[in-house]
Amino acid sequence: MTEKLEILAQGLLALLTKTVAAVGSLIGGAAAIVRRAWMLILALGVAAAAGYGLYTHPPFKTLERGEVGIRTNKLTGDTTEVRDGLAVVIPGLHELRRYSLLDQVYRPTRSAKADGEAPFQSIEGLSLGVDLTIRYALDPSKLGTMAKKLPTDINGEIVEPAVQGVIYKAFTRYSVRDIFSAKRGDIQKEIEDELKPKLASDGILLRGVLMGQVDLPHEYRQGMEKLLAEELETEKMKYTLDLKSKQVQQTELEAQADKVKRETAAEAAGNEQVIAAKAQEEAMKHVLPFKQKQIEQRQYEAEAEKVSRVKTAEGTAEARRIEASGEADSRRKLADVEAYRLETIGKVASAQLERDGALITKNPLLIQKTMADKLSDKISVIIAPPPAAGGFIGSALLGANQQNTSRKAAQPSEQDEQPADGQNEQPASVGIN
Repeated sequence: MTEKLEILAQGLLALLTKTVAAVGSLIGGAAAIVRRAWMLILALGVAAAAGYGLYTHPPFKTLERGEVGIRTNKLTGDTTEVRDGLAVVIPGLHELRRYSLLDQVYRPTRSAKADGEAPFQSIEGLSLGVDLTIRYALDPSKLGTMAKKLPTDINGEIVEPAVQGVIYKAFTRYSVRDIFSAKRGDIQKEIEDELKPKLASDGILLRGVLMGQVDLPHEYRQGMEKLLAEELETEKMKYTLDLKSKQVQQTELEAQADKVKRETAAEAAGNEQVIAAKAQEEAMKHVLPFKQKQIEQRQYEAEAEKVSRVKTAEGTAEARRIEASGEADSRRKLADVEAYRLETIGKVASAQLERDGALITKNPLLIQKTMADKLSDKISVIIAPPPAAGGFIGSALLGANQQNTSRKAAQPSEQDEQPADGQNEQPASVGIN
């Protein structure tokens, strides 16, 4: 009994030990699973944060056509020039500034009108407006070195001050009349020559300066219009006098030319008559032999026509003789054909009559049938054999002789032989109205 209790206790102890070991292994596995889950969640969080950062601050920038980018490294301060396309820009490390290499335009709009905000001043001290256009572009060769010095608004901070400092000074050297008419090209060239080195020092290329409409002061415009009207009147009078003088000279020259023309025409007419007479005389030397040859030619032509007519008449007579002979032969052959046709028709008619006579001789009742057919269309003709007993010919047709029926039924063999014998007898003809 004690041994059994010891064995039972040992079994319970072993079972408890295995249970504790199994629970411990389960607890260790759960802890490992929890650690792995936390690591996975942490990795997903890091990936999500990185994805959000890439979405909000993408590391790529796209440069359009005609643009150039200057990428600056914030740690080292180095700059790199990037052309149009895709550029790598790491957030927090790089900074990218875009610049357009295409031509750009600056217009001083405040100085376009004489009564504007900042009109130009002429040498007389009058205010006037000029529509100026400054076309420029960034210098690609200096952009890498000048990028750090260039402001964000190049048009407003570099181009506009430089242009304003040059154009106002340039217009004060000229009068309003020169600016409006005669010196426009000189003013444009002067502005370009003075403005180009200033912009080049800032890495900007000056493409050109264009002057458009000039807005004059109202009073000056009225005075200029009056002055221009007087000048135009003076010029008109001058040109009118010159025209009259030239018209007088033209009339004199035309009279002299007409005189010379008439004299020349008279001399030419006289020379023409002399030349015509000489030509007529010379032509008669050739015309007379030509006329004689024409007469001889006409005689030859008349003789040839006579011979031709004779030949034609002979040919016509011969053709008529041939046609008459052909027509006689044709009529002779037609007569022979007609005679042969009549002879053949007679022979055929004779043969037909012989056949009809033979047929009538063999079957004389055909004459009665033919006459009955020609008498009226209401007469029906029935051909039947005569009765053997010599009775009424229509009894067989009307069905009156009934005793013959029973006799025919009793003697079928005799009835079968009767039609063969009756074929040798002559048929009878009965007419029924």
